[in-house]
Amino acid sequence: MKRDIRYVLASGLSALVLGAGASMMSLPAQAQPGGAIVHGLPDFTALVEQAGPSVVNIRTMARASAGMGETGPDEQMLEFFRRFGIPIPPGMTPRGPRPERGGNDEAVPRGVGSGFILSSDGMIMTNHHVVEGADELIVTLADKREFKAKLVGSDQRTDVAVVKIEATGLNAVRIGDVNRLRVGEWVMAIGSPFGLENTVTAGIVSAKQRDTGDYLPFIQTDVAINPGNSGGPLLNMRGEVVGINSQIYSRSGGFQGISFAIPIDEAMRVAEQLKASGRVTRGRIGVRIDQVSKEVAESIGLGQPRGALVRAVEPDSPAAKAGIEAGDIIIRFDGKEVEKSADLPRIVGNTRPGTRAAITVFRRGAKKDLSITVAELEPERSASSSGGAPATPPSATVNAKALGLTLAELSAAQKKDLGVQSGVAVLAVEGPAARAGLREGDVILAVANTETPNLAEFDKVLSRLDKTRAVNVLFRRGEWVQYVVIRPMR
Repeated sequence: MKRDIRYVLASGLSALVLGAGASMMSLPAQAQPGGAIVHGLPDFTALVEQAGPSVVNIRTMARASAGMGETGPDEQMLEFFRRFGIPIPPGMTPRGPRPERGGNDEAVPRGVGSGFILSSDGMIMTNHHVVEGADELIVTLADKREFKAKLVGSDQRTDVAVVKIEATGLNAVRIGDVNRLRVGEWVMAIGSPFGLENTVTAGIVSAKQRDTGDYLPFIQTDVAINPGNSGGPLLNMRGEVVGINSQIYSRSGGFQGISFAIPIDEAMRVAEQLKASGRVTRGRIGVRIDQVSKEVAESIGLGQPRGALVRAVEPDSPAAKAGIEAGDIIIRFDGKEVEKSADLPRIVGNTRPGTRAAITVFRRGAKKDLSITVAELEPERSASSSGGAPATPPSATVNAKALGLTLAELSAAQKKDLGVQSGVAVLAVEGPAARAGLREGDVILAVANTETPNLAEFDKVLSRLDKTRAVNVLFRRGEWVQYVVIRPMR
């Protein structure tokens, strides 16, 4: 009897459940919830089987000279601490014996990283910081075969390196199209975090075009990346490489959900040059730039903030010969729009040296077209610091004083020393000028998009302006030129 009751209860519960389901299924179409955009979680097993054999482990070895001591810290962690400037924690596990004092030099483990096979004949891509300073490179394939690798070329600016092993018939990766990559898309990483080979992690694309370097707009993801993942591939759901895992953002020393990958299209451009000549050739024009703020863009008539503000022009550089001036805003280069200041180094860097390119600048309220011949990028020269010249008799005109400025003329010698053709020296600041950020020693080059070669012209320009409205001022401080907006007191 009890069994029958249980049966009846179970049958009744089933009927209720089925009845509820049938009721929901019979709802009119308009009452149904909206169609799901995301249909379950992805399965990465096929991707791992396809791409896994193309990912390699890279161990770096360094020659330990005599007298280095008996033990050293865990070398698998050192790549991380070197990369991000984090102090080595106390009590780190020793790695093993070092050469005894007076013994011969020998190779000792230095670090660990990842890479991926570009071609079946053994070309491998990785990060510059993985191979930097290594005396020997040991590449381990997914099938556990080991090879000594030769460095083909390495580029510090983009953190891309190419190494070569003597092997054939290898499984090369497929290169994807970064332009098709979308924010929110699933991606997967394979690498050797902490030396643990063939480790798979996954996440989504958090952002694209992250400006964390001069020459690279990074892909940001939340894929778990740790020491040893550097140089490994970031793959899309089609099994194509879309980036090289390179950096993480961390305050604690561990992964915190923000990692960065080098876009594969940028990396391949670098790799082709490394394979051809072992080095990367880049263009340069000889300017120092800054971003354009919304306030400055509106005050000078540019409208929306765009372009790259030229803060300084190197003497005898391509920019100087082309007529580019400090204070210009470069808005177009070689047919490409410069939307933000970070765009310019990339566009110029990807331009072949010797190319004659058209350049458009916004200067004092109007566009100006120039022609420039791109030179080859040289090691960055250290800037000499030249401050504002001491003033000759000060002037405190009514118009200047209203802005909080005490000014002086510049002599010919002072102009030559500062490298300017015109301008007035700032002797003292207070009130509106001080709030805007001007300082003693600055040199004012233009006011309201009009050059101020002397005090008379400065006063003349101010006399024509509405005293109740803000005015833009272009000034030089040391070797840098920038804009400020002075707002009158009310």
